[in-house]
Amino acid sequence: MLKRIFAAMTLACAGLALSGCTTTTGEAKPSAAAVKTEIEQGAYSTLERLYKEVPGSRELVRKANGVLVFPNVVAAGLVVGGEYGKGVLRTGGQVADYYSVASLSVGFQAGAQSKAVVLLFMSREALDKFRNGKGWTAGVDGSVALIKVGANGEIDTATANNPIQGFVLTNAGLMANLNLEGTKISKLNL
Repeated sequence: MLKRIFAAMTLACAGLALSGCTTTTGEAKPSAAAVKTEIEQGAYSTLERLYKEVPGSRELVRKANGVLVFPNVVAAGLVVGGEYGKGVLRTGGQVADYYSVASLSVGFQAGAQSKAVVLLFMSREALDKFRNGKGWTAGVDGSVALIKVGANGEIDTATANNPIQGFVLTNAGLMANLNLEGTKISKLNL
């Protein structure tokens, strides 16, 4: 009985923490065009920040067949946590589609944070598999190799040869010790 109460309290706290990430003000819901513009502007800013902070990243992005940018992935939780964000897939320098990213986690955690996630589809095959699926889960539908920066401050070319590359940026800079496995990416209907 005590376990059920604890589990219910944990879920309630996690729900409250996650609901605190959004607020309802009675204002009209933003139009699809406004949402698209916000995502695209955030993606542009994220890529500019990446280029500035990680030498060699601009060249790697140019080589990619597709670039999926989630400029603001918000994570919150108390024992049970979750992450959510919206992003844009660019191919050939043009907007292709809009996506959402979501994941759940269980373990010792409390608080909230924001990060940006950039995925590079280096091969046409990896990009096509991503775009043609009805949903995509990192680690299941494709493996994402997080880019590491060497001691010289440049991209470690030993980790930059997988079909899908990833960067995770926080306020503190590039994060290398992070795992994207289990992260679900779904196409948005905007």
